Amino acid sequence: MLFVGDDWAEAHHDIEVVDEQGRVRARRRLPEGVAGVAVLHGLVADYLGDVDEPEQVVVGIETDRGPWVQALIAAGYVVYAINPLQVARYRERHGTAGAKSDPGDAHVLAELVRLDRGHHRPVAGDSVVAEHVKVAARAHQTMIWTRQRSVNTLRSMLREFYPPRWSPSRTSLAATPSRSWPPPRTPGLGVD
Repeated sequence: MLFVGDDWAEAHHDIEVVDEQGRVRARRRLPEGVAGVAVLHGLVADYLGDVDEPEQVVVGIETDRGPWVQALIAAGYVVYAINPLQVARYRERHGTAGAKSDPGDAHVLAELVRLDRGHHRPVAGDSVVAEHVKVAARAHQTMIWTRQRSVNTLRSMLREFYPPRWSPSRTSLAATPSRSWPPPRTPGLGVD
């Protein structure tokens, strides 16, 4: 069995490959994307036996989503998404420095899945339909948040430029027709 700790960032992944006895087999900084996944597969192939299966590769990473994680799951690796706070606590428990470093966190993640994976749940691969539902749900959430931000911005502008017509009790724009509103004040010029 091989255990891989993967500390990911936007542009790269710091990984560490450890065997069953805890011996470090490889440490690398891999680029994000297909090139990085290919290098990771090559490292795993270097240290995995000829008859070993992909299920014998256990990966610890601090996220459960994204193309990188989906590629690991599709390859047949067992992926554990570990909460970043749990990683920090594990680092504090097993190290004296306590300082965060990407290679250090890769080591912590590899050791965590090697020794304590029984306390965590592997990431389940989603079906194509489930992935589409997730994308639609995230798009829907983004649209709602954007709409709410726009309403809040408009409300703030109206309070600033039309204070007499806007009170906390009057929250609807339809409450007062726009033609009856006075012209806007020009802040800082003393003109009302």
